[in-house]
Amino acid sequence: MDVSISPSPQQDAVESVTRTARSARLAQRAASGVRRELKDAGLHAMADGLLAGTQTILAANSVDVERARRAGMREGLVDRLTLTVGRVAAVAASLREVAGLPDPVGQIVDGRTLPNGLKVRRVRVPVGVIGMIYEARPNVTVDVAALALKSGNAVVLRGGSAAQRTNATLVGILRDALESVGLPADLVTSVDAAGRAGATALMRARGLIDVLVPRGGAGLIETVVEESAVPVIETGSGNCHVYADASADLEAAVPLVVNAKTQRVGVCNAAETLLVHCDIAERLLPAVAAALWDEGVVLHVDAAAETVLRDSAGRAGRGELLVAATDEDWATEYGSLDLAVRVVADLEEAVDHISRWSTGHTEAILTRDITAMNRFTEAVDSAVVMVNASTRFTDGGQLGLGAELGISTQKLHARGPMGPAALTTTKWIVEGAGHVRP
Repeated sequence: MDVSISPSPQQDAVESVTRTARSARLAQRAASGVRRELKDAGLHAMADGLLAGTQTILAANSVDVERARRAGMREGLVDRLTLTVGRVAAVAASLREVAGLPDPVGQIVDGRTLPNGLKVRRVRVPVGVIGMIYEARPNVTVDVAALALKSGNAVVLRGGSAAQRTNATLVGILRDALESVGLPADLVTSVDAAGRAGATALMRARGLIDVLVPRGGAGLIETVVEESAVPVIETGSGNCHVYADASADLEAAVPLVVNAKTQRVGVCNAAETLLVHCDIAERLLPAVAAALWDEGVVLHVDAAAETVLRDSAGRAGRGELLVAATDEDWATEYGSLDLAVRVVADLEEAVDHISRWSTGHTEAILTRDITAMNRFTEAVDSAVVMVNASTRFTDGGQLGLGAELGISTQKLHARGPMGPAALTTTKWIVEGAGHVRP
């Protein structure tokens, strides 16, 4: 008697991911070396497609958002999932910004002629096929596709179940745009249909995927880093700090801290801890606290900050928004209307705190002292260090990259916001004239 054995979901996923990755590889090779004008035409076609399809995108997104809320997703994450007419327009505008950037492919990083006459140069070339695993971030679908096209790569996307309808709609629009200018649609592909098994298969696709980039919460990133057989560029979670030094401009500090914490609470560059020099704590903290309480922010404070703020909280009727901090608070990326607050003795204590608890994403100093600025920027080992600016500026679009693949918190290859150049590697080209090694 013949007994047929159905393939397991994981086997199906492996086969699906393998087919998709091979198609992406063929598309990347077919598009290799295309002139900048064609790539930029593809980016503008993508932007046009998004604008024309805005209502279709929003209809799909509303289904994802409603389902996320029913499932109990935190509002900060729901906000990150949500698209609006304005947000679709902003994403389309970022595509046009990427089109306006220099093409990194073929750029000469360095070159020289050796004493023996060999001509040596190092040039930028595409990485190849980039895998992306992310969650509840539909804008990432577009950003990654744009940056990959500009840098000559193909992408295989796994965008997670929370944004599945939105991402499917976006991928369809992007693929149609590529074909409309004569580029292979498979430069942008998705394995969302394979579910979680597809994400696992993507992590195992060594030799098919050249590099894998996770973007999401700490749990997602940790899983990909620990389980992937494919090389990973680690984008870290954002336990970001703002340090108000003794010389800080107190008037400017209040709106800056409020912006860093509340402008969008669910993003990785939102501030999670405020450190305040003891010399200005009694003058700055009440004003900052009042402004943050107006936004509904719960302050998780150390004993010194609690002493300064206890009376203010009582008079304002905000006692429920002032709670004692624990070590868990210093380590937490809240993604919500919560902020840890600590009073420090000096800049060195602030640096020590950041060194212990930071995820290496973004830290900011508020100061008018050039010595303090130089010491902080030198001593703090994070991907981005801000001086008198909100942590919210750690963003590829804000820093002139048009868009970003993510914020790399590792130290190899790429660090900080990853734009087109970060999606290239280098190739050595050596020209001789019949040279033989003696």
